[in-house]
Amino acid sequence: MPTPVYERIVDLLEVEGINTLFGIPDPGFIHMAMTCEGRGWNVVAPHHEQAGGFMADAWSRMTGKPGVCFGTQGPGISNLAAAMIVAAKENSPTIFFGGQRSSIAYQRVRKGRIQFMDQVSHFKPMMKYCGIVEDADQVDEVVREAIRQVTTGKPGPAYVELPLSVIHEERDWLPALAPEQYRLTYQPAGGPSIEKAAELIRQAKNPVLLVGQGMFTSRSHEVVGNLAKLMACPILQTSGCAMTIKGMEDRTFAYGFSPAGVAAAEASDLCIAIGTELGEPSHMGIGRHWEKNDANRKWIYIERDTMAFGVNRPIDVPLVGDLRDVVPQLINAIKSTPREPSAEFNSWVQLQKDFKAKLRAEVPSNRDMIHPAKFIFEATRTLPANTIYAADGGSVTIFGWTYTQYAPSDLVWNQNTGHLGTGLPYAIGAAIASNGERPVVLVTGDSSFMFHIAELETAVRKNLPVVVVVGVDNAWGLEVGCWRKQVAPDSPETEAHWGKTVRFDTIAKGFGAEGVFVDSESDIAPAVEAAVASGKCTVIHVPIDPVANAMEAPNYEEFKSWYTDFKPGYGADAADVAY
Repeated sequence: MPTPVYERIVDLLEVEGINTLFGIPDPGFIHMAMTCEGRGWNVVAPHHEQAGGFMADAWSRMTGKPGVCFGTQGPGISNLAAAMIVAAKENSPTIFFGGQRSSIAYQRVRKGRIQFMDQVSHFKPMMKYCGIVEDADQVDEVVREAIRQVTTGKPGPAYVELPLSVIHEERDWLPALAPEQYRLTYQPAGGPSIEKAAELIRQAKNPVLLVGQGMFTSRSHEVVGNLAKLMACPILQTSGCAMTIKGMEDRTFAYGFSPAGVAAAEASDLCIAIGTELGEPSHMGIGRHWEKNDANRKWIYIERDTMAFGVNRPIDVPLVGDLRDVVPQLINAIKSTPREPSAEFNSWVQLQKDFKAKLRAEVPSNRDMIHPAKFIFEATRTLPANTIYAADGGSVTIFGWTYTQYAPSDLVWNQNTGHLGTGLPYAIGAAIASNGERPVVLVTGDSSFMFHIAELETAVRKNLPVVVVVGVDNAWGLEVGCWRKQVAPDSPETEAHWGKTVRFDTIAKGFGAEGVFVDSESDIAPAVEAAVASGKCTVIHVPIDPVANAMEAPNYEEFKSWYTDFKPGYGADAADVAY
């Protein structure tokens, strides 16, 4: 029986295990949305296409499958542009479907056409793949190529354009192919390389795992934890992977932001990098905390992209493959010779405990205004173990790296791009991915929360248990600090502040959510606890000390060390390194 293109696309996505669609329905996509809803999919309309793109990104991170969203021709696709850029920089396998006028529109000479632009030429530079379904018979190959591209090699986004002249065409289709019938779904590393890596592990005295966001987005928590257990070694979290594997809490240290993480990195004689780009936040694996012992340290790098090896630093054993397949290979190779923990390992575990205890004891309290460190501490100390954590903001996020008391197994945060405003859409996308069965707590600054505050209505409409805890300093806090540090303490701080009359608790009620105002530090944790227990979308407005938020961000030097000019090696003042 003939079926239309839009329904065939749903078939092709469904065999991949995709069951969620984000986008604002318009004439080009209403039938696709209706078909998805009829099949039991989650269909989510945001209030801004950009937010929908972020929701799809977060959904993908929580499921390990490509996220899917769409935008109408012209303005809808333009609104998706920022989400496309973020997906590219965050290596997020997101498929963006764009509406377009009939294919003939591309060749028209006439000027002044409504809601038309050459969308492909605008977005091609940032996409792994751009395809146009110019004829109904192309739909299978174009959509499959999009899926193949976003799931192969370095993950990233794809753009597929659907002209109105094609999307309703009908054909008799063959059954949709299973993923393994048309793309690579299993990518182990070569046997000799695995043996070489296993031998390095056996020889190492103080190995470490440097684990990035790829572990999280591939949903490989358990298998990476099993490797760490066999190796009896620490897990160093990159800044983009500040989540903890169940059972590995005592051996998980933040690289660069904890004394144990620094000590373990410096003393390591073997580092296995998993799911990370080895980028600036981890000092390319060659500078800062790696520099002192670099000559004695071996590197094993698990990476799907063959072009990533040897770029930022030399690699002793490149393991080309999907970490979901390679890590089990390593486990099998060393399971008969498990390692014993070193004396240094045990000392690092104790150092981490002492560090956390000292932080808890020294959190600034009982000030005239709530200190941002105390805000983070109280907002996170009573979260249930199954909470999905979301983060957003500038200074608030930097305080969060140090003072968060919750060790999430699932964290959604935008790290590589540094794009503010993703927090609420990410929280919604994560909540949708968990079918609303797990609480989601977003801790954010006020400026970043304002970007997509309209999505509170989306959370309420979908009955999502999203709790937003907002630290309010009525300013661009990080920028205020820049004014004072880079210009002068009494600089004009032009446009770094905004009105003090905004009340997020009141705004929340206007969207149908719960709103709570808290101006006492002792009331923060009980308010968060009650909001999570209610299962309702809730916004908690907490005024925080604007001076402390701007000027007292912890470990700021570590954060600044990410931004470098490059020579061969690492940093503007690095010695030349022969490659």
